[in-house]
Amino acid sequence: MDSLPPLAALRAFEAVSRLGSVVKAADALSVTHSAISHQLRTLEDYLGLPLFERQGRKLNLTEDGRHYALQIRVALNDVAEATRATRARPKPNELTIATLPSFSLSWLMPRLPGFQQIYPQYRVNLRASLQFEDLQTAPVDLAIRMGSGEWDGVKARALLSDYLVVVAASDDPQQPRSIAEVPQARIIGSMEKWSSWSLAAGLGDWTPSFSLFCNDNNIVLDAIRRHQGVGLMRLTMVLDELRSGRLNLVGNVVVPHPSRFWLAWMPRMDGSAKLHHFSEWILAAAAQSEQAMSEYCQQVLAAR
Repeated sequence: MDSLPPLAALRAFEAVSRLGSVVKAADALSVTHSAISHQLRTLEDYLGLPLFERQGRKLNLTEDGRHYALQIRVALNDVAEATRATRARPKPNELTIATLPSFSLSWLMPRLPGFQQIYPQYRVNLRASLQFEDLQTAPVDLAIRMGSGEWDGVKARALLSDYLVVVAASDDPQQPRSIAEVPQARIIGSMEKWSSWSLAAGLGDWTPSFSLFCNDNNIVLDAIRRHQGVGLMRLTMVLDELRSGRLNLVGNVVVPHPSRFWLAWMPRMDGSAKLHHFSEWILAAAAQSEQAMSEYCQQVLAAR
């Protein structure tokens, strides 16, 4: 590291080479014009070669200066990115969780106050996205993912199973009253596949034609509440509304979801208090939820 020139000189050089003017560089860095000129002289003295050709007030990069400017620009960008990533990494008193928007809104958020009551020392940050966060590089501690549980370089623990149900708003006058009426209903499409539900409902390989499609289940559920149709939903999202009577189960059919939820983390989190505290809490909450869904499914089967 002894061969590193002063950072201020490098920043001044990069700004002048990029903007083509000492005046513009000074304005960009909020320093005086003379300060920029001084830093350029300092850098040239340090390197022992000219970086600019001076023609009156005009500065043109030499061939050495042009090559050096390209390399320094990349290096400064790397430093800036490394600094941003380091500052963004969760602090010891912060717990940052990556999760699906639908799971966050319908399942995690209603239960999260229970975790915060037990562990008030953590400030919880939720990063909701339809895409998987790269746990190697993203500023997150843990993730709640839906899938197979097998991701390269990631540890995972089974969290919660789910089920698929077709639901309608209980006060929707156009909702289907039986399975036979479902194919004629207005159906809102989501990322969920209908094949297993159709088979269990006795509809064979029937697949719906959607009146509306959305890749976010939160929006699908809101559309159902607004009487815009019926939809295939995860039971974790709608169990409370089914029990309260705000939603109706169409056809009394409940089928296991092909994927399940997992708690995922990088091996570097092993042994951390964050991982221990959150996993202990959420696994207990998931067990209670699993029991509630199982009881509901038994009630549905008994009513058929």
